Formats: sequence, C-alpha cells, structure tokens
Amino acid sequence: MRVVFVLFDSLNRLAMGCYGGQSVPTPNFDRFAARALTFDNHYVGSLPCMPARRDLHTGRLNFMHRSWGPLEPFDNSMPEILKTSGVYTHLVTDHFHYFEDGGATYHSRYSTWDFVRGQEYDTWKALVEPPLAQFRQNYSSKHYNGPNQANRLQHQVNREFIKEEKDFPAAQCFERAFEFLDNNRTADEWMLHLECFDPHEPFYAPSRFRDGLETNYRGPIIDWPKYAPVSENADEVAEIRANYAALMAMCDEYFGKLIDYFDTHNLWEDTCLILTTDHGYLLSEHDWWAKNVMPYYEEISHIPLIVHHPDLNARKGTRTNVVTQTPDLMPTILKLFARDIPPEVQGTSILDLVAQEDQERAVIFGMFGGAIGVADGKYSLFLYPPDLDDESLCEYTLMPTHLHSFFALEELRTAQLHEPLPFTKGLPVLKIKALNNSRRPPGGDRANFKSFRTALYDNAADPLQQNALDAPDVERRLKDVLSRVLGDHSATPEFLTWMGLTHI
Repeated sequence: MRVVFVLFDSLNRLAMGCYGGQSVPTPNFDRFAARALTFDNHYVGSLPCMPARRDLHTGRLNFMHRSWGPLEPFDNSMPEILKTSGVYTHLVTDHFHYFEDGGATYHSRYSTWDFVRGQEYDTWKALVEPPLAQFRQNYSSKHYNGPNQANRLQHQVNREFIKEEKDFPAAQCFERAFEFLDNNRTADEWMLHLECFDPHEPFYAPSRFRDGLETNYRGPIIDWPKYAPVSENADEVAEIRANYAALMAMCDEYFGKLIDYFDTHNLWEDTCLILTTDHGYLLSEHDWWAKNVMPYYEEISHIPLIVHHPDLNARKGTRTNVVTQTPDLMPTILKLFARDIPPEVQGTSILDLVAQEDQERAVIFGMFGGAIGVADGKYSLFLYPPDLDDESLCEYTLMPTHLHSFFALEELRTAQLHEPLPFTKGLPVLKIKALNNSRRPPGGDRANFKSFRTALYDNAADPLQQNALDAPDVERRLKDVLSRVLGDHSATPEFLTWMGLTHI
C-alpha cells in the first residue's frame, strides 16, 4: 500500500466547484472528485491549526485538555506508528508553525521531512533596515504597517524575495513532492504527506491567477484581514475575496499536476490519494473574517474530504453523507497499512463508516477556551461557556508552550503535578491554570467573543446559518451526544463546569 495525503490549510469547501463553489473555477479539484469518493459531511475536530494536527496524529480530540501546542510524550502519532512498523513516512510542507515552539514535535515523527521556507511570517529572510516607506506605500494600512505588527512586517520582508512563480512556497512543495514520487513510486509501503500552507492568509498568489478576477479596488495591497468583524468597504471586501480566489486557483492548478502524475504513472491502481484541510475560513460571511472568535459556522467547521482508494472504485465519482471528522483520518490510514489501532484512539476509520453508511452519527468539535460545536449532518449546535472570565479552566500538558512562546512564568507558577489521565499512558501531567491573559487562541478579543450565545441551526433549511432555530428536542439530543463524546475523551470536571455542562 502507498498513500499520498494532501492537506491544504484553510481550504474553504464552498470555494470548490465540486462542493458548489462558483467564485473561481476549480477544474482539478472537480476532476479528482469525478474519480473518487466525496464526503459531504466531513467536519473539523480540535481547532485551530496545531490542535487539528494533533487530532490527525493521535486520532482523538484534544481541545478539552490543552490549547495550541506540540505533540505530547504520551501521544500516539500515526506517522511514527507507521515508521516504527516498517512504513516509510515523508512530510513535505511549508507550514512554518511546525517549526515554532508550539509545534516543534510533529515533523520529527516522520521518517524524513522537507521544509519549504517563506510563508506568512516565517522568520526566514533578514532585513535589518527594511524599506518601511516603500511598505507603507505598497500595503494598505488596514492590514499592514501598524504599530507592534512584527509578524506582518516579517511577511512584507519575505515577500521581497518571492518574485517568480517558482519562488512561491506552494510551487516548491509540489516540486519536492514530485521528487519524492520520482525516487520512490515503484517502492511499496510508504506515505507521502504533502501539506501546503495555502490558501491560508495572506492571500498572495502569482499574478496570472488573479487575471480575470477584476474588482473596483485600486488601492495598495489588501490581502490579510484581521480576525475581526468586517470593517472594510464593499470594494475592499471584493478585493480580499478575489485574492483568496486567486490563491484557490493556484492550489487547484498545482493539485492538478499531482492528478496528472497519477495519470501518467497509473498510480490509481495501487495508491490511495486523500485530499482535505484542517479548517475553513470566513470571507466576510456573517460579517466576520477568518476563525477562532465567532461560532464555527459551516464555512469554518464543515470541510472538504475527497478520497481515492483502489478498493473504492465502485464508488468512483459518487458522494457519501456519512458524518466524519479529522480524528477519523488517523485510524483510516493505519488500517490502510493493516497496522493496529492504539486503544487511546477515539476516531473511526472512514472506510468502516462508509461500509455502514446508513448509520446515524454526530461529531463534536471545538477550541480550548472557546465554544464547542456539535453536528450530525443536518443540524449544528454551537455551545458557549456561561462565563468566559471564569479562570477555573486548566491545561494538562508536559509540553507547556504556546504558539511561538513558552508558557508565561505567571502561568507556570500555577502548575501542579496531576495524576495520570486515562490517555496519558500512566504518566502524570502538569495541571496549569488557563489564565485569561494567556497567549493562546481564541485570543484577546473577549468583547466580541462574549457577544455570541449558544445557538442551534438547521443546515438543510438554513444553509447560510442566518436564523437560530428553537427546537428543544434537537438541542437536547445534540447535547446528549456532546456529553457522551466528552466522557469518551475523559473531559475533566472543571472543563465540564466551565462549559456549563455539569447539569447534563
């Protein structure tokens, strides 16, 4: 068995033609869907980026125990299980969060890895005296050039060194993936994990992908909206959306090169190809940009999954309504290689779920310190904690790092050694208070966070999720699912209290 696992970051399902998108043609995503099985009810798990990848490695949700951070010493890791059992695993990525404090243990679980530099604020190129006057002229002050915006300044510096299409990180990622395939396609028992940071913001693509996507905007570069309510005017919104569409077109074209490679070398007969993302992205829908603070609307939580497997040829070009989510991919890939699934895994192989397609299922998803979502393919419930300022929530970890920093000394002073949790393999863990000023998503936008309330939506009757539904029986049923899944994942008593779930 061979597996090519492709993950694009922030790939909005509703921007893909095969999922009904119309903003830009995606002929290659559509071409793949025409010869694979498309999942219409695939959802996220833990959010955002690195928590999603921990789900992918471990096959279980982690948002109820810890925020953004590395793999833990007690975690199962799907690529490492494969590596130690004789399956060669290779990671090609430009996702620089893997190489920050809060993600530094993921890439080393693979047999080999290849890192492409330059995305977003990757600390890549050094300019001691950057051309600030030029940047102020070229980049909109709405998205750039503000005080204390070191990350955005680093991106501007990086962009000075990305001139030709071959310089773009995504182009280099695919080039290195093809190098791996050229060297190894005739071998057996390997997995290639190709992960592109695009179409994550900032929305920067070669100019040819922007051709034909005209807007009325004539100002400086505006392509990196803040995680906040929409404050841009209509022309600026259209420009930002066009820049995202251009990046989508680039992702589609380069993915098409992979489809061509499968065609040329007839890899369809003996190689599994999986396409998905970690989460979606709001592009001004619900008057918001991005993710994290607002409810996990369909644009964020309901994500694409398209799978080709030789054993699924009878399902070629078809779709399934089975409900799946990110943690299910870990046991799926292990089963593809006939490897045992560790007892701590809570996900279920998607191939097993497809075989029992008529079985009802619901999944939960969320972010540490944020809301919890529940979805069953028809309804979505977003549950908010009753008191966001309550500091009783705790993190359980042996790797106390945030996105790109250690835990603050103020946090670490609250640390206590806690008895092992059911999934920590007998290891005690640090129990650290989740202080409100900690450097973790959903961040410091507490006023906006507090403006949201628990809400239920009928996604079939109200696909844009504009009108909250009053259906106590449905809400009760989804809360029962929530209670059961949190129990299966050993959610702690203070987490349940913090979420207002002790009465369930």
